[in-house]
Amino acid sequence: MAQPKLATESSTAPAAVRSKDAAKYASVARVATKLEVIVVPVSDANRAKEFYSRLGWRLDADFDSGKDFRVIQFTPPGSACSIIFGRNVTAAVPGSAQGLYLIVCDIEAARNDLLDHGINISKVFHGASGIYAGTDEPYLFGRRRVSGPDPDHGSYRSFASFKDPDGNAWLLQEVTTRLPGRVNPETTAFASAKSLACALRRAAAAHGQYEKRIGTADPDWSNWYAEYMVREQAGQELPQ
Repeated sequence: MAQPKLATESSTAPAAVRSKDAAKYASVARVATKLEVIVVPVSDANRAKEFYSRLGWRLDADFDSGKDFRVIQFTPPGSACSIIFGRNVTAAVPGSAQGLYLIVCDIEAARNDLLDHGINISKVFHGASGIYAGTDEPYLFGRRRVSGPDPDHGSYRSFASFKDPDGNAWLLQEVTTRLPGRVNPETTAFASAKSLACALRRAAAAHGQYEKRIGTADPDWSNWYAEYMVREQAGQELPQ
């Protein structure tokens, strides 16, 4: 979920306070309710299957009753949530699913990968600061699109978009550091080898600066890397 506040939220409730609330409520024991499947409305199951196959997503199921029901399930790489579509799966209008977010650790690499798969995807963009409505095609918060990645390379702030053949709209969002309370540091995990590689590169760059500050090689670099990566993913203060 993206970082800036919704336009309907109280302007007196700063993001930091909401993040602390998230951490507080996350500690309350609850029944596990894992978001597992999202239904995507399509008009042609075969055409949609070909498109999502080209994305490189894993095909989990294609069940056809042979009559008037068919359900197809795909899972994006590294995702715990899948999508389903087919025939008589939903009454929603084909193409009406908008603002479906795909979180990536490297927006340019993810975009180039989709281009290599023949997917028509926008250039990387970020939102105009403080603008929550505009003439551009809507995405979360409805901000005006500004070409290029976020100038400060802030987490949650760089995007790219594409659509399936029916017009269901997807957004890539670059997330490198989670806000506090959104990841349990005791169960930190990386969804894919690519995500782990991204985290290692960021840790290596930060550690290089650390060694410059201390003026010598750090023999305990592996522990420093591990601490940095866990804290970064959990949204905690990074080691200096």
